[in-house]
Amino acid sequence: MLNEIVITRAIIDRYMEKLKDHLELDAAIVGGGPAGLVAGYKLAKAGLKVAMFERKLSIGGGMWGGGMMMNEIVVQEDAKRILDEMEVPCREYQSGYYTADSVMCSSTLCSQASKAGLTIFNLVSVEDVMVREQRVVGLVINWTAVEMAGLHVDPLTVRAKYVIDATGHAAEVVRVIARKVDAKLFTNSGEVEGERSLWAEVAETNTLANTREVFGGVFTAGMCSNATFGSYRMGPVFGGMLLSGEKAAEQVAQRLADEK
Repeated sequence: MLNEIVITRAIIDRYMEKLKDHLELDAAIVGGGPAGLVAGYKLAKAGLKVAMFERKLSIGGGMWGGGMMMNEIVVQEDAKRILDEMEVPCREYQSGYYTADSVMCSSTLCSQASKAGLTIFNLVSVEDVMVREQRVVGLVINWTAVEMAGLHVDPLTVRAKYVIDATGHAAEVVRVIARKVDAKLFTNSGEVEGERSLWAEVAETNTLANTREVFGGVFTAGMCSNATFGSYRMGPVFGGMLLSGEKAAEQVAQRLADEK
């Protein structure tokens, strides 16, 4: 017979095991959209200890909704190889344009990243960072429900050698740094430059160019990169997001290798 207390103990014990095992990380990814998932997949495949913190219940970010709730997305030619690698089916629409079912894509990226070794903590918000000598060395986390309810509940901390801000348009980690840390970001103004209007062609190129370190120990990925460094949004074409996640992972992995 099933025992409700055993069920409860199993959930608490296994979750606490998982949480305690991920209090010190090679890389922490904030935001569970396509860029964050690809970054997590690549870092985990490289054998690094990596965890993702997503404030919402679901993983996949804006990809789930496709374009205006029509659940198809577009990727361009040079990003299709990432979907192929992660076993996401896609079809050619016309030369250089491929479509994929957004639900299939979101769920498959999540599954493949998890199977590669990425540990995902959903319903967890990052409310602050830990800074030592002008470098971010960890995250300050709390339950999203606490944040939503406005409760005065103190958070806990996670130490990370590197952080990837993949929180999309909001650029949440970068904005915390800009607001609370007495130092300049690695942007032209030293502040968050802000997102511009939709221009897919330029935005896709700039997403990759803007995927880089923005403060000591913190890299941007996906739409966060353009919001931080002041470029355009791109709508439901996701190739730049996928390539940005890959680039962020490569940069973090290379930095960790150089430090050994």
